[in-house]
Amino acid sequence: SLILVAGLALASRAATLLEFQLAYGILVGIGGGSFFPPLMASVTGWFEKHRVLAVSLVSAGVGIAPLTMSPFAAWLIEHDDWRTTQLTLAAIALVALVPLSLLVRRAPSVAMDARRPAQSMANEPIMSASQAFRSPQFIVLALTFFACCATHSGPIFHTVSYAETCGIPVLAAVSIYSMEGIGGLFGRVLIGLAGDRWGAKRVLVAGLLVQAVGAGCYYFVRSLDGFYSVAAIFGFAYGGVMPLYAVIAREYFGIRIMGTVIGAATMVSALGMALGPALGGWIFDTFGTYGWLYVASSAIGFGAAAIALAFPPFPSERRAALSVA
Repeated sequence: SLILVAGLALASRAATLLEFQLAYGILVGIGGGSFFPPLMASVTGWFEKHRVLAVSLVSAGVGIAPLTMSPFAAWLIEHDDWRTTQLTLAAIALVALVPLSLLVRRAPSVAMDARRPAQSMANEPIMSASQAFRSPQFIVLALTFFACCATHSGPIFHTVSYAETCGIPVLAAVSIYSMEGIGGLFGRVLIGLAGDRWGAKRVLVAGLLVQAVGAGCYYFVRSLDGFYSVAAIFGFAYGGVMPLYAVIAREYFGIRIMGTVIGAATMVSALGMALGPALGGWIFDTFGTYGWLYVASSAIGFGAAAIALAFPPFPSERRAALSVA
């Protein structure tokens, strides 16, 4: 939280593009990217039943941000300037995030919790971090996460600009991102419920397919109503699948190295998040249109679903199969 605040404040004072890139790209990037792993590691340790739903509800804050901060930032820029906007956001982060961070509690160790049966830890996967990073399940997890983020990052980043090229005013264009946030809120809850019912891996594949279709549908829309419709479906899919990676990591690797594993997978996914905007910018500069961005994003999205099909069985699934046999 403090790194994020410092990055926003320093970015507001940048005198050159390089200074802005260093402050915003590095500090804000490090700060913002540091929230997901510890929060996901904590919540997956606290909940045994309905774990997918619990993780999805905790991550719902990510879906609320587009509904609130994006229109607020756009309003600030229109009424003041970008420097004031950055400084205002830094102040909000300082007042809100730092105190809230102090309320987060690490999940109790199952082995040390006298209220749980002693054998509860026996079913936990025992693996070192180095073993985990070389395992097939981590490779599939990281590659799926990468391709998933590469799919939605380009449309997330460029759709507001794309809508403006279609003649939609800037405030209305920003509201498209808010609509994605609304879809993401519903996606987190409903996909969380579905994950608890049918399993995280199955629901992840289904969500990735919907995300791929949604990305491709942006190619065909030009009106605000059309953007809203696609944004709701697209946001539902990518917002809903994101928490599933933490649940899958928890099943494969256990609570002992959960933070390390999800942090490493998130780092790989960040490369996918970086690829989408850069690819979209290059496509627009080369072809003068964003259309091919959505075609490429859709293709990558179907690839993500195909990679996810390679997940091996969970350890709990293997134990269940052996017990039946």
